[in-house]
Amino acid sequence: MSLKPKKYDTTKERLPQHIAIIMDGNGRWAKGRNLPRIEGHRQGVKRTRQIVETCGKLGVNYLTIFAFSIENWRRPTKEVDFLMHLFKEVIRDQVPDLVKNNVRMRFVGRLGKIPEDVMEVMRWGEETTKDCSGLTLLVAISYGGRSEIVDAVKKIINKDIPSDKIDEKTFCKFLYAPDVPFPDLLIRTSGEYRVSNFLTYQTAYTELWVTKTLWPDFTPSLLLKAISDYQKRERRFGEV
Repeated sequence: MSLKPKKYDTTKERLPQHIAIIMDGNGRWAKGRNLPRIEGHRQGVKRTRQIVETCGKLGVNYLTIFAFSIENWRRPTKEVDFLMHLFKEVIRDQVPDLVKNNVRMRFVGRLGKIPEDVMEVMRWGEETTKDCSGLTLLVAISYGGRSEIVDAVKKIINKDIPSDKIDEKTFCKFLYAPDVPFPDLLIRTSGEYRVSNFLTYQTAYTELWVTKTLWPDFTPSLLLKAISDYQKRERRFGEV
């Protein structure tokens, strides 16, 4: 597939620097095919690999994917256990390719809730890819936007920073990934018109793009369509 269709500008400066994706619809995809929900998750992983590869080829600097929310811990134990096993499987399988493609992997969220055997593999993935200088892939796992804000406030309190010294710049230093620029473009699949507690603070001025397509059917062509639509918008950030 060509990554340079005429419909969007391939100039580096015209690409969104940071794309965030709410990968929704794995369960519905499976249900529509009379398959177990876990098969939807497996197909979703295959699609994620394609999108990561495409973002890397395009020259996008950051991609943040919503892999597992803090609310997802409430799902049936069998499904949660499967997802934790799947995370380990995917990381082990994909890290060599990430290194080959110069992709750095990082994880953000309340990682203290993650089982230790999964955390061990996550730490290995981060360490193995830490010197990669291309796309940075941030995986939001056990993540909630409100939880991140609460955690940031707690860190500020623990640092005994006076209230008159706290501004937006100071606050942002205590987010999970303070060195990462806020998303330019947020893509949501499955047709739901909400951000679902994802990057709550960071997406205040992010451009939103929603498709009814379920995540396992979200192709690189749809990613390019989202980028094309993004490039037609004028971002004023509250200014005239």
